[in-house]
Amino acid sequence: MGKWAIAVHGGAGVDPNLSTRCQEDAKRLLTRRLNLGISTLRSNLTAIDVVELVVRELETDPVFNAGRGSALTVKGTVEMEASIMDGVKRRYGAVSGLTTVKNPISLARLVMDKSPHSYLAFSGAEEFARTQAVELADDAYFITEDCMEQLKLAKKANANLFGLPTVGRETCKMKAEDNSLWMNGQPISVYAPETVGCVVVDCQGRCAAATSTGGLMNKMVGRVGDSPIIGAGTYACELCGVSCTGEGEAILRATLAREVAAVMEYKGLSLQEAVDYAIKERLDEGKAGLIAVSNKGEVACGFNCVGMFRGYATEDGTMEVAIWDEIFVV
Repeated sequence: MGKWAIAVHGGAGVDPNLSTRCQEDAKRLLTRRLNLGISTLRSNLTAIDVVELVVRELETDPVFNAGRGSALTVKGTVEMEASIMDGVKRRYGAVSGLTTVKNPISLARLVMDKSPHSYLAFSGAEEFARTQAVELADDAYFITEDCMEQLKLAKKANANLFGLPTVGRETCKMKAEDNSLWMNGQPISVYAPETVGCVVVDCQGRCAAATSTGGLMNKMVGRVGDSPIIGAGTYACELCGVSCTGEGEAILRATLAREVAAVMEYKGLSLQEAVDYAIKERLDEGKAGLIAVSNKGEVACGFNCVGMFRGYATEDGTMEVAIWDEIFVV
């Protein structure tokens, strides 16, 4: 019997002037979802079931950009994407271009378990969702006033904007003087984190990972990022589980999630060493972050940008939630 561990994230790259209210809202949500994961791991739920459950709950809350509250395309529509991977046999399911599915991560799981394929997108994914009787919703559920306001800001900035709701975000405005920090080609004061993810190793040493996002605010219709791409935004094998967040195009070029597993396997690096190597050596000038667990019950994270919403818990009782470099002990 091994030791379980769980980590969650809500996006990399945070405005250093983010209001205290928004910081506290994010930390409370991450803490609640960690507690959900802890309770299910203690009841011996498998790693793959836990990552799906935790990400479902993150999709339901509009604090982060996944499911409800997803970022909007240039046309003001949602196109959500997600992937899930079971490290036991490296099985996975992925979806892109969803417009009506309330929980994209669960549809990705159904693609893995109930279809002959591993990846379905756009109208094909929507049709499969209807055959599986998953819960659907219309635009009024997904599109929030905060997201519509962010789309206006993104269009004004003529740039892509990741989607963290603007409630209480006094600094979520164009600030000409704030040009020292950039993410995805825009000032950090306009940028906001995207993507949610969860990685788990259960007491049997089984690893799993899940990632879900609404993508980039003001993105072109049809754009697909790293989150549904196995080896880029998500990866799990017998050694580890990894979920990434940040500049999707950079993560795709780096095959970032797979890189962590590869250097563990081929270089013999520890989990944290592998995470540090991937972040430092494979992103070039891209900005991103990731969370990871190993089959030994270890947990690690890394990022090369200003902050990452993240938290983790282990069987020995350690539980921490953080945004910046410093750690907030729960």
